[in-house]
Amino acid sequence: MMGSQAEPEQLFYDFRLDDHVPRNHLLRQTDVFVDLESVRQELKPFYSWIGRLSVDPELMIRMLIIGYCYRIRSGRRLCEDVHLNLAFRWFCRLDLGGRVPDQSTFSKNRQGRFRESDLFRRVSEGVVQRCIDLQLPNGSGNPFLIRSH
Repeated sequence: MMGSQAEPEQLFYDFRLDDHVPRNHLLRQTDVFVDLESVRQELKPFYSWIGRLSVDPELMIRMLIIGYCYRIRSGRRLCEDVHLNLAFRWFCRLDLGGRVPDQSTFSKNRQGRFRESDLFRRVSEGVVQRCIDLQLPNGSGNPFLIRSH
């Protein structure tokens, strides 16, 4: 007899992304060194004070960090991967219902605001400097490869 999958009857689930991202995951290790407190203030001059609300710049920066760490060069693929991957959602502070920016929105911000402001370079340098201060680079030539403790 052929079985069929029944529709779930439960309306609410007790699901926390944090419980599904391993403690030794690269993004957990990276998150400790990412400081985005000043992002909104630094990007303020690049946003209009009229019109509809933009996508959160911290989300966009976190997505760029994921793209760098996982060598995802395509904005379209990055948006799809953030949409599907639980660890990526966790790092971006998106819950299961959180909306990932459209690829065109992501691309416009990356090519426009972020390039004009030089913010991503400064955020990256800050992450690397915090790693150096804690003597975490492993000497392989890539400061983003962090030793396990």
